[in-house]
Amino acid sequence: MPNIKSAKKRVLTNAKQKVLNNDKRASMRTAVKTLEKTIQLGEVEQANNQLKTAIKKIDKAATKGIVHKNFASRQKARLTSKVNTLKK
Repeated sequence: MPNIKSAKKRVLTNAKQKVLNNDKRASMRTAVKTLEKTIQLGEVEQANNQLKTAIKKIDKAATKGIVHKNFASRQKARLTSKVNTLKK
């Protein structure tokens, strides 16, 4: 347990930030999973809408440093290619 006042504050702020980061990561993963389920069902219109929201959440997580930018780019590319094959 920290003794210095600034270290105590840092422990509290780190805990708050961890909760926020976990929420953002969870919402990103949920968006990706719902998109993949929609792709399996073969619904093109709904997949396009969910792709936009999934990409938005992935980008937000990447800019906040929750996930690596290369991971975000790879996820977006894979999801986009899946939706594009669904259109054909």
